[in-house]
Amino acid sequence: MDAPAFDVFSRQCPSRSTLEHATGRWGSLTLGALYEGGRRFNELRRRVDGVSEKMLAQTLHALERDGLVRRDARPVNPPWVDYELTPLGREITGRLLGLIRLVEERMPEVLMAQERYDAPCGRGGTPSGSDATPPAPQDTVRGAR
Repeated sequence: MDAPAFDVFSRQCPSRSTLEHATGRWGSLTLGALYEGGRRFNELRRRVDGVSEKMLAQTLHALERDGLVRRDARPVNPPWVDYELTPLGREITGRLLGLIRLVEERMPEVLMAQERYDAPCGRGGTPSGSDATPPAPQDTVRGAR
């Protein structure tokens, strides 16, 4: 029996939610932090600057459910919980880090593009030439006086 085909562009495809978990802001940063090595929850929270405790917990649950992160809870007092990537998580994160590095390397170009866009003659300023949006047609009611 053949495995089902997955199509991330289909609304019902389960691969879509996994892609969202791995590539969303907190998911990608959490995976990237774990690629450096296993970490405890608070270590992760410090490494992923700006993530709230609640968002990190939700992110870790989703990544664990998808099989990308392994949670190791030790029955000691106080509780000791480590998080690490699974082999699948490591493979996905390796590819994700390639994209992250590319974005970081190309940031000068991105910043220049943003400056051009935000300039007074750009899209963020006064419309000019072909960038101008035509006015919407007036609604009329036939037969009304």
